[in-house]
Amino acid sequence: MAPERSLEQKDYKTLSVLVPVYNERSTIGEVIRRIRSVDVPLEVEIVVVNDGSSDGTDKVLATLEDSTVRVFNHAQNQGKGAALRTGLEAATGDLIIIQDADLEYDPEDWIKLLDPIMKHKAFVVYGSRFTGERKNMLLLHWIGNRFLSLVTNVLYATTLSDMETCYKCFDRRVIEPVHIISNRFDFEPEITAKVLRQGFRIYEVPISYAGREFDEGKKITWKDGFAALKALIKFRFTKSL
Repeated sequence: MAPERSLEQKDYKTLSVLVPVYNERSTIGEVIRRIRSVDVPLEVEIVVVNDGSSDGTDKVLATLEDSTVRVFNHAQNQGKGAALRTGLEAATGDLIIIQDADLEYDPEDWIKLLDPIMKHKAFVVYGSRFTGERKNMLLLHWIGNRFLSLVTNVLYATTLSDMETCYKCFDRRVIEPVHIISNRFDFEPEITAKVLRQGFRIYEVPISYAGREFDEGKKITWKDGFAALKALIKFRFTKSL
């Protein structure tokens, strides 16, 4: 693995919040409300990518778009990775944070993720669902998440407890050289692999978590777990970022 890498310290002024959305008509309004209510010492830019929703999510977003909320629409559903790729291209903030459009993750936890970066302790921070308050996830998801984190640790010589977490916060300079090719949930192992391969350590903080079940709109399945495993192996031995 690459030696631990550092960047020149800087004063952060802006935060881009990337919100990939697919068929979340019933939750997206509340998520945006919670995002707007968070008090952080940064100017916040909200970048929402509607990934081909077919349930009327686009109509809800049309009522929410304003000077602080920018909405981008995919004509067809392409996957979370593709939505985040669009969001990253549009983001202008010094810092980047990813926020799912369901209600599993609480924006009030942003303060925990931002703190190590603002204090110049880290350039990448993940929120761990396994070290904080949580509504327990489905057993198969728990096993799958822990297994994938273990594989990550073995392949990349790190000690992550939750590689698959949505809550990832970056100094934008860390991910500017990264070209994301994954279109679905394999975005998570790809971005993690490419951060670690550059030599950046990932700082973890505990977050709260209210996991959904499939009848509540949960989308990730066991097939995505196999895709994540394949991605971890692939990007460990792929030279390009």
